[in-house]
Amino acid sequence: MLRVGIVGLGLWGQRLVASCDGSRLLRFTAAVTRTPEKAAEFARARNLPLSSDYAALLADPAIDAVVLATPHSQHAEQVIAAAAAGKHIFVEKPFTLERAGAEAAVAAARAAGVVLALGHNRRFLPAIRELKRLVDDGVLGEILHAEGNISAPAGYRFRPGGWRASAAESPAGGMTGLGIHVVDALIHLAGGIAEVTAQSFRRVLTIDIDDTTAMLFRFKSGASGGLVTLAATAPIWRLQIFGSKGWAEMRGETRLEVDLLDGKPSATDYPATDKERAELEAFAAAVTGGSPYPISPAEAIHGVAVLEAIVRSAKSRASVAVAS
Repeated sequence: MLRVGIVGLGLWGQRLVASCDGSRLLRFTAAVTRTPEKAAEFARARNLPLSSDYAALLADPAIDAVVLATPHSQHAEQVIAAAAAGKHIFVEKPFTLERAGAEAAVAAARAAGVVLALGHNRRFLPAIRELKRLVDDGVLGEILHAEGNISAPAGYRFRPGGWRASAAESPAGGMTGLGIHVVDALIHLAGGIAEVTAQSFRRVLTIDIDDTTAMLFRFKSGASGGLVTLAATAPIWRLQIFGSKGWAEMRGETRLEVDLLDGKPSATDYPATDKERAELEAFAAAVTGGSPYPISPAEAIHGVAVLEAIVRSAKSRASVAVAS
């Protein structure tokens, strides 16, 4: 049983903790948050010791690993500190905001010999796994184009003055909270991204983040791609891969539709998955000698490099090569 400390006990940190109630692989045994009084009731209900001292958590020999659900700009420094303390690390997306920070975090974890896992929960959806099989087995043929849309009314929920409502923590609007998931899925399915052309602006939100972000990609394979992420509309998840033999599309997190040139269109509905529990238990399994965590350090770094290129392109209004 992996003994885990959660760092950041806001709404998302609480969701991560609650997702693992009753897990046989890990147990949250301590929590750190900037304002303990705001999470006191939640912590008390779970007998979860609560403090605001990250250094003390890292010094506790009864803690095997930490889960970081903290502001994006803090991730690199917190990962490096946890690695130095010999703690395994699960860090929420985005991994970091700059490629240099991502590389430093990966190097620190590698030097310390600890597991470093990135929280892209949609990697654990059954429909994603089947979509990956269709790509890898050549069922769709040569990949020509890959695109997605992940949008939500998140911008309406962010409080003015809160860290998520800051353009410094949420550059390019919905990219850090939403779009980065599609970037990870596209990397997973279609490979590395070589070039980005992006636009991002604010039309309706009153907080200091963009609400409308759209981009085009050129993959290293030569395939094209696209992504739209809106922070001020109704929720949607759509991911579609076009190949020379047909296409496959996720519509929502549980439905996969496939249309092949040599077959009839089909649709499969998968059961709902507790994807937060799945990713955290995969992390625990990787720590205790099970299968390696499915998102490699190289993919984590590349995802940040793509995010960095998106932000630069949106500011410059020009195509930007992704650092390799």
